[in-house]
Amino acid sequence: MLINKTKNKVWHGRVKLADSFFKRFRGLMLKPKINYALVFILPAETRLNSSIHMFFMLQSIDVIFLDGDKRVVDVKRAKPWRIYVPKKAAKYVIETPNGVAGYLSIEIGDKIDWTIEDEKKKAVPAPIEAINKLGVKNMNSSISLAEPKPKVKER
Repeated sequence: MLINKTKNKVWHGRVKLADSFFKRFRGLMLKPKINYALVFILPAETRLNSSIHMFFMLQSIDVIFLDGDKRVVDVKRAKPWRIYVPKKAAKYVIETPNGVAGYLSIEIGDKIDWTIEDEKKKAVPAPIEAINKLGVKNMNSSISLAEPKPKVKER
């Protein structure tokens, strides 16, 4: 979620982090539908370092530029195939779906914060010994966690 602390407004959408070179490089390029915000944490607080390009973007987005204190230094409605440089140096750049900046009533000087959505970890296969200890039975090439039915004695 994104929070405009100055105006006490909250956008309850998903927020992801772009804290590595590859994540910052990829950004939201080639995404057919943008339904989350992406927070870029930049290595240095400069105007040039925080500039963005909209090459290979399939739709317009809202872009919020923040300084090291998370105060807004610029806000733009960014359109595909353009380059944007903030008015002042920025340490954080937040790319959001169209309309989020308006919904939060963001203006220069507002203090912005966010809560990052936990990344889902990929499942790791369990070793067969662990499965065997759980009492898992192999039946007809499938695995069942249920106990087999006890055999009924016929009279």
